[in-house]
Amino acid sequence: MSEIADPQALPDETAQLEIRNLAYADLPSVLAVERRAFTTPWSMAMFVLELSKPSGICLAAQGADGLRGYLVCSRYAGMWHLMNVAVDPGKRRQGVATALITRLLAQIEGKDKIMLEVRGSNEGAIEMYRGIGFEAVGHRRRYYQDNGEDALVMELVPDPGGARPAS
Repeated sequence: MSEIADPQALPDETAQLEIRNLAYADLPSVLAVERRAFTTPWSMAMFVLELSKPSGICLAAQGADGLRGYLVCSRYAGMWHLMNVAVDPGKRRQGVATALITRLLAQIEGKDKIMLEVRGSNEGAIEMYRGIGFEAVGHRRRYYQDNGEDALVMELVPDPGGARPAS
């Protein structure tokens, strides 16, 4: 299994990021990024529901210029589901998503498996997830409603000792 990306190796732009818990007050900015990032964006109600779950983790990446990205991860029996990772299209390829996921991994302390779905055509995201240590484990046929595209299912399985590099 690959090691988690070293936060010290992230681009300089991410050194100026504040990774913090996502708040209800962030939702207008989140929705703006969501609409720019995805062809089928989540609704306000979907974000409110996820923020209201006490067992979930929702993080924001805040730069001097505003919200650059966020993630939403839900807890299920014995595993985590990384449900939404978004970076403002103008801020992609600067390590924002990697910084968010690295913080998520530090918070969950590598104790449980994390799974996610990603569009099979999203080569940049797949490459990033693989660099963090996720491995492809399957497909979900016609998962995306907007165009019927399949999803690649990826998992990150914890080390047997639960050890992960510190972030």
